Amino acid sequence: MKTKRVPMRTCVGCHELKKKIELMRVIKTPEGDIVYDDTGRKNGRGAYICPSAECLHKARRSGAIERSLGTAVPDEVYDVIERQMSGIEKK
Repeated sequence: MKTKRVPMRTCVGCHELKKKIELMRVIKTPEGDIVYDDTGRKNGRGAYICPSAECLHKARRSGAIERSLGTAVPDEVYDVIERQMSGIEKK
């Protein structure tokens, strides 16, 4: 029996290769909106980040998410990501 392949993605904050399911996804929709993708399946260009405040701080400071998506990321999106991270860390 074949083993199932696990998709791997690179965190834009720490640049570590991790399982896709362990990372958070921010997307640029075809309409040009920047949103947090909680399902991981929405249509659009994605950037992945670890669910840690340190990685988010690194990515925000270096502009890594903005570079990956090719556009400016509003502060509201960063706020949503921070709230989601605090929910994940409490579990």
